[in-house]
Formats: sequence, structure tokens, C-alpha cells
Amino acid sequence: MRLFAAVLPPDDVTAALATEVAALRRLPGADGLRWTGRPGWHFTLAFYGEVEDDLVPDLSARLERAAHRTAPFGLALRGGGQFGHGRALWAGAEGDLATLRLLADRAESAARKAGVPMGEHRRYTPHLTVARSREAFDVRPYVEALDGFTGPSWTVTGLALVRSSLPTSGVPGEQPRYETVARIPLGASG
Repeated sequence: MRLFAAVLPPDDVTAALATEVAALRRLPGADGLRWTGRPGWHFTLAFYGEVEDDLVPDLSARLERAAHRTAPFGLALRGGGQFGHGRALWAGAEGDLATLRLLADRAESAARKAGVPMGEHRRYTPHLTVARSREAFDVRPYVEALDGFTGPSWTVTGLALVRSSLPTSGVPGEQPRYETVARIPLGASG
């Protein structure tokens, strides 16, 4: 199954982001982007790709240990940016980014120790993808619009192991489907 570990923002945070994204979608050229639906808004900590079924129990146990070693922490959506010459437009984060990065490193390490093949390690950049493009796209107006955005703050009390299913219908605009396989509490919140 195709899996990743993530921090899932609460409803009030995604509601505030939905208002901001609605404004972005009214900007000229916005129809040239594929906008991520609200169910897909998350901070990916570690992307595992296709994970063999027999590795999932060990991965889950190792994620649980990693989460329990991480104390709850404060986070908020703030600003935005892009990857890949506009191929991904994202909302950024502010708050305890050091702990968010530590949790991402621990989620990646848990996978490696469980035998999940991982690519090379990259420094974690906290982001929540709001739109994508198959080709280079000038997202500067969108990044500038996001610059003044700050969402409500919240305390991250857990991580989620999420299964994603890619679209198979071929219908333009179809979104991946996400299913939370496990919710794992952090530190003292467990």
C-alpha cells in the first residue's frame, strides 16, 4: 500500500486556509493549476511510497516509538512558497519548526529501520501543498498573496499514518483519496 506519515491540521486551520485558497483561485491564470482538495491538506513528514504489507506492523510500531519520544508542539500555517519552478505551490508553517523537523526525521528513520526503502535524505521543508502543475508555472502572484497569510495556531498532539490511492478513472481533476490508517499520539498526549 502507498503510505506516508503526516501531521493533519485541525478543521479550524483548514477552514482558514480554504478561505485563502478561494481568493487565490480568483487570481488570473488560476485555472492553469490543479488545486489540492481540502482532504489532501497535510504536512507530509515522510513519504514511504509502496510499502509491502509485511513491513507495515513494524513501521507502525517504530512510528509509535518515534511519536512517543516527541513532545506536543505549537504550529500555525504561515506564508507560502513553491517547488520545481511552480510545479508545487504550498502554504508554509511557523511555530516550533525544530520539533516538526525532528518528528519528520524520526518518521523517516522509523521507515529505514523497518526496512522500507527510502531515497536519499533531504532536509525537511515544512509545507502543505495547495496546488500543482505538470509544467513550470509562474506562481509568483500566488506566493506573494500567501505572504500575508497566517492561519490559527494549534498544538500538534499526534501524527498520522496515511494511505493514499492515486486516481485511476482518468477523469481530469480527480483527486487522490486519503485514508488515515493510524493516529499516533505524541509524547505526553499519549
